Amino acid sequence: MINLAGRDIRHHGGRYIFTGLGLGLLIGVTLTMAGVYRGLVDDGKALIDNSGADLWVVQQGTLGPYAEPSALHDDVYRSLRALPGVGETGNVTYQTMQVRHANKDVRVMVAGVEPDAPGAPLYLVSGRPIIRNHYEAVADVKTGFKQGDKIKLRHYEYTVVGITRRMVSSGGDPMLFIPVQDAQEEQFVRDADAIVSDRQRLAQNPRLNPPGVPGVLAAVQENQVSSRSVNAVLVKVAKGYDPKNLAGTVKRWKRLGAYTKDEMTDILVVKMIAVSARQIFMFLVILTVVSAAIIAFIIYTMTIGKIREIAVLKLVGTRNLTLASMIMQEALGLGLIGFMSGKVVATIWAPYFPKYVLLVPQDALSAFAVAMLVSALASLLGIRTALKVDPAEAIGG
Repeated sequence: MINLAGRDIRHHGGRYIFTGLGLGLLIGVTLTMAGVYRGLVDDGKALIDNSGADLWVVQQGTLGPYAEPSALHDDVYRSLRALPGVGETGNVTYQTMQVRHANKDVRVMVAGVEPDAPGAPLYLVSGRPIIRNHYEAVADVKTGFKQGDKIKLRHYEYTVVGITRRMVSSGGDPMLFIPVQDAQEEQFVRDADAIVSDRQRLAQNPRLNPPGVPGVLAAVQENQVSSRSVNAVLVKVAKGYDPKNLAGTVKRWKRLGAYTKDEMTDILVVKMIAVSARQIFMFLVILTVVSAAIIAFIIYTMTIGKIREIAVLKLVGTRNLTLASMIMQEALGLGLIGFMSGKVVATIWAPYFPKYVLLVPQDALSAFAVAMLVSALASLLGIRTALKVDPAEAIGG
């Protein structure tokens, strides 16, 4: 009995394998898209886990500090420490900036943190943590900075004293940690030219500079120049206390927003990347449909090329079920080769993507099942063609 799948592989092995490899590129892209989504989720969770906080206290009515802007006075932590259940607190600021490094701009999230407080990097791969209140920085390894490098931000120059890993923003940008006092200057204090311009505008405004009432303009100017705010206060809850109950207390008595770790995860993973998740899902659907169409076309072409062999098999009494199984073997073989090559290429090129790509075994198993299912369904077109072949074609020339 002639086996069509075996015959095709034996006589046209190169074409068959290269066809499977081409299909593998599509499957590799599909796996990578799933990995991009997993990476987005993992980046959001890494930002939360690496903060070391149990509670995020932010401006009331906002989803800050990551999803929306949030501003608090930097002395709010004092009143929070008076609440039962509050362990450690840490003022933090977050600001995305372009930092110049090695003749190119690096996009980073600059985090202002307090040494040995929630928000500071939990571990380092080299160097030491920030121990001074000014001009020191800890950088994620993805920034490309090395220990000892000098970094110029808006107002000051910083020395990299330590390198950390997997400290990224919710968008995947590597983080740069500096003392919170310096971060406040970088984020909230305006440059000298802007201050001079504002003073001139204020001096011309009679409502802010009324005759006979000295000091009003100076007070306004001083408020603008010495603004001291933070984006959030990160709180570690004392042992034996429930973060959810403490969050309710903060909302009720301090008139501030407060989110537990689970709530902040929901904000980052569900709300912030919801649109990206739907877009990636649409790409996955399109890639699956394209893969099915390609397999169907390939199997149909292969079947057309073996019309005489199929007619001979029918002439000698081969059952339709046997013919169908042979054609399906070819399709499943293509799917298997495509999956294996796709898994390999996705693993190879994933580290070179600018965003974090997380490939997990369950996605690979799902891709294998989908590849086999799509291959089986795509073979139906070839099977239908084979079953319509007239046995007389075997002797009709």
